[in-house]
Amino acid sequence: MAKLAPSLNHNGWDEMFSNKGVRDSYRQVFQTLQGLNHKTLTNKQKQASDLFMNQGITFTVYSDDDKGIERIFPFDIIPRIITQEDWLEVASGIKQRLLALNLFLEDIYNDQNIVKEGIIPAGLIASCPHYIQEVQGIKVPHNIHVHIAGIDLIRGAKGEFYVLEDNLRCPSGVSYMLENREITKRIFPDMLSSNHVSMVSNYPMIFHSILISLSPRNISNPNVVLLTPGVYNSAYYEHTYLARQMGIPLVEGRDLVVNNSKVYMKTTSGLQQVDVIYRRLDDEYLDPLVFKPDSALGVPGLISAYRQGNVALVNAVGNGVADDKAIYAYVPDMIKYYMNEEPILKNVPTYRMENLDEREHVFANMENMVIKETNQSGGYGMIMGNKATQEEMDKAKIAIIDNPRNFIAQPIIQLSTVPCLIDGQLKLRHVDLRPYALCGPKGIQIVPGGLTRVALTEGSLVVNSSQGGGSKDTWIIK
Repeated sequence: MAKLAPSLNHNGWDEMFSNKGVRDSYRQVFQTLQGLNHKTLTNKQKQASDLFMNQGITFTVYSDDDKGIERIFPFDIIPRIITQEDWLEVASGIKQRLLALNLFLEDIYNDQNIVKEGIIPAGLIASCPHYIQEVQGIKVPHNIHVHIAGIDLIRGAKGEFYVLEDNLRCPSGVSYMLENREITKRIFPDMLSSNHVSMVSNYPMIFHSILISLSPRNISNPNVVLLTPGVYNSAYYEHTYLARQMGIPLVEGRDLVVNNSKVYMKTTSGLQQVDVIYRRLDDEYLDPLVFKPDSALGVPGLISAYRQGNVALVNAVGNGVADDKAIYAYVPDMIKYYMNEEPILKNVPTYRMENLDEREHVFANMENMVIKETNQSGGYGMIMGNKATQEEMDKAKIAIIDNPRNFIAQPIIQLSTVPCLIDGQLKLRHVDLRPYALCGPKGIQIVPGGLTRVALTEGSLVVNSSQGGGSKDTWIIK
């Protein structure tokens, strides 16, 4: 195989190469790759693609005409490696952040002290479309609102980690993290053990244990189900995978019924009471009696059962107020307010478009900014200033002036790179990282790995699968 010279590295941070050559953490992997010829590497990449195809590991991309296109999730066989030292910083920073975000959710749906004391503007909360007044005052089990979180991280030009966004509603991608590892075991059976890579396969067991612990009934074997919108949802493969891994029923709204403020599952042997619902359904579709009256995906009466404490919902309803991109700017203030600590992980600098001075700064430097809609995800509603046309930037300015609450801006940060096998050659591509945190009565556990997402298009900083991105296995080496 042709060598990838460190001189090919750009001015940003590359995970495999420094200006002195191959980093110590990658040395053994790099030597293994160097010992494989072009044909062997190409065959391994094809083997990985075939395994994804045969196992039905897919996601769905929706086009403008609402037609879904099912695709294999692109997987690059070169792992992304993070040292134990770096991982300890990441894990401690995520735990700190989630503790503060959970305290914020508990506060904002009860006393709202953070608003009363002027830390966060009341209008920012009131204008958030994912602030759900209907669940105000609901007592959630153990005061835990966030049970599973996917915190998106990037590395800057010096290798420093930044939090890009918090995903606290129905974070996706766990199945790809787990399947990526299984594929790696198949194509590089010896590399994982020889590099002392931390295990991720116990995720379903840990999560299932947390789900059981949330049961409102004190019984030895509570009923836990996974509620899916159905086969046409873009993440349906993941729903089936996780239900199977945890050994719990996969249900749709039509499989559940509420009677006397309790939730029951329809079975061939009659109704069975449901104690915990891991829902992969957005808030507004959960209960047509409370939210969208025309929703056929939810369960009529579910929120009443939830309010009375007869069923636990994972994650809690209303978490979207905490991962609103406008609220994101205040997370460092939350950490200081609730915990009296300095943030371990930094936010990406964020400009709030409701602030006139910050807006004027953004407008004057738009070619260096990424403009984001505060309640979009998946890479949608985003304008990269360095690639946008003048017409696109002018339209963005008009939209921002018309509704400043709906936008934030951030400086474009050159994401770190990792070599990828593309057309039989190693080429540098930008990546981010989504570690997964599981939060239960016994504390927070960060899965030692996560989903590394790759912008497969040369020069692109957009890693989302819906925008043509792929993924890598993520190794935390001991």
